[in-house]
Amino acid sequence: MNKTSLYEAHLKLNAKMAEFAGFEMPIQYAGVKSEVQAVREACGVFDVSHMGEFFVTGAAAQKFVDYLITNDFLNAQMNKAVYSPLCREDGTTIDDLIAYKLEENKVLICVNAANIDKDWNWIESKKSNFNITLENKSEAYSLLAVQGPETEKHMTSLGFKDLESFEYYSAKEFEIDGDKYILARTGYTGEDGFEIFASHDLIQKTWAKLMDQGATPCGLASRDVLRLEVCYPLYGHELNDNLTPLDAALKWTVKLNKNEFIGKGALADHTPTHRLAKLSIEKGIPREGYDILNDNNEVIGKVTSGTMSVVLGKGIALGLIKRDKFPENKVFKIQIRKNIVDATYHTKAFVNGGHK
Repeated sequence: MNKTSLYEAHLKLNAKMAEFAGFEMPIQYAGVKSEVQAVREACGVFDVSHMGEFFVTGAAAQKFVDYLITNDFLNAQMNKAVYSPLCREDGTTIDDLIAYKLEENKVLICVNAANIDKDWNWIESKKSNFNITLENKSEAYSLLAVQGPETEKHMTSLGFKDLESFEYYSAKEFEIDGDKYILARTGYTGEDGFEIFASHDLIQKTWAKLMDQGATPCGLASRDVLRLEVCYPLYGHELNDNLTPLDAALKWTVKLNKNEFIGKGALADHTPTHRLAKLSIEKGIPREGYDILNDNNEVIGKVTSGTMSVVLGKGIALGLIKRDKFPENKVFKIQIRKNIVDATYHTKAFVNGGHK
């Protein structure tokens, strides 16, 4: 199994470790509840060094990335980050990613850990008509996600300056005392926060400083609760190889007015087969794979992600509902083993994050 550069640091903090996307990752430290509360109320730090980093450089770097993804990258301002699905010609989803416009001729693409090889092979196969250089630097970078309302204070203590004017979903290269970082005001929790890309050595030093400053180490279990509370999709759950972004409530990321991108024709003609539903229950935990029912107790879909919300103190779930069976009366139930429980339908995220 692969290990991140912070593996030993996690062991020293008595983290509970487990396999995730081929890496031995920290699942939790003190506990999921306290870690979620730290991010919602103060500052939590996640080791997400298992993610993949691809660099696109050259005169056609922006044009190439715009062609690869469904969202509008070309018209994004310099130093902006753009979230987008990565699709095949038939519109199905290979992955979701964030592309960072670092310079006129330099773009960083960050991809999900489980899909690094799949994404790399796909992206490399599409580069021949573009004047670019493509590099996979996933093994050269470590990555920290520093999240929560007190994040800016912690980042300033690390030496990052002028963060008040650093907008949400922006990215920038920093140099502090000769050390080079890529900083993005992004994250997967719904809170204000930054993601720090740097060498393994620098990330080890940065982690140690954040621990000394009193930031809370957080594992992947709390990250999953946090992202679900704000209804962020997760590849392999709400998104997968067989669905288009239009089936997973990501129509806003598919810019059909762009000149050309992979999958445009298929997505323009596609009638979605599913709708994403946000559901909560008063008792019990809705787990992935549980059946979702209508008021006649007919199966109409499945839970794709489910957990116990720390903020709400109740079970929450995202689920994919077959579009032709989506109930007009918005009455839903979830089957939890032998019990059928009533579920409340939500039109907005379960929790309002505090990002800028």
